[in-house]
Amino acid sequence: MGEARTPVAGIGSNLDDGVLRIVIDRPERRNALDDQMVESLLEQIDRAGQDEEIRVVHIRGAGEHFCGGFDILSRNAGSDAKPRVGNIQRRLPTQAHRLIPAILNVQTPVVCEVRGWAAGIGLQLVLAADFAVVAEDARLWEPFAERGFTPDSGATWLLPKRIGEVRARRMLLLGETVNGSVAVEWQMVHHCVPVDQLSSTTEELIALLAKGPTVSLGLTKWLLQSGRSANLETALANEAFALEISSRSKDFREGLAAFAEKRAPKFSGR
Repeated sequence: MGEARTPVAGIGSNLDDGVLRIVIDRPERRNALDDQMVESLLEQIDRAGQDEEIRVVHIRGAGEHFCGGFDILSRNAGSDAKPRVGNIQRRLPTQAHRLIPAILNVQTPVVCEVRGWAAGIGLQLVLAADFAVVAEDARLWEPFAERGFTPDSGATWLLPKRIGEVRARRMLLLGETVNGSVAVEWQMVHHCVPVDQLSSTTEELIALLAKGPTVSLGLTKWLLQSGRSANLETALANEAFALEISSRSKDFREGLAAFAEKRAPKFSGR
């Protein structure tokens, strides 16, 4: 076992044999996030990008749900003071809207393990992850239309890219809830399994990533993300840059040696 940290503002973490395990730990509120929890998640994702011992990030929810979204009721409770006009517009770029780009851009694979509800920003965490293993009976939902406000945390950018504009409109404008089986059919998530196989399937995937060539995987993730807005010339230049970096890694030399010796490689993540 590796380093364990006391849960901070509903976010627990543990570094275990190269895997940073993050738990959204507020089950009494379906693991709905508040500002402090978002900040803690940001700190953990930032840590994953800097700590060379971390080779995979694993995010799950405590109890029966992954994340029920953002807890707007608690934020607005207990105060009669009305915030100044523009409060949301000023606040989001420094809080929740930093989290999704952080997950997309960190050069460490991120795996979400999803059961129960994944709603709002909870669903955006799933969409931003490199892999999502989802229970068949999980419920994936964009609650904005039903609540009378507009989408946030990258929903209008992530969903159309993953499932297409027609299906994205069904979820964002009609509030359609999607279960795990439909989500994998729509290519919204990567794996869908019965709930009793969720943990074991997730662990198999994590183990595979943790044994991989970490530098190469991180750079490949960067290429995929940057390639979304790049033209061909820029994408090719980025590939040349990434290849230059990855070819200097210890894992590259190990990969060549394993190929020459006709054996499975043993990558160290270096």
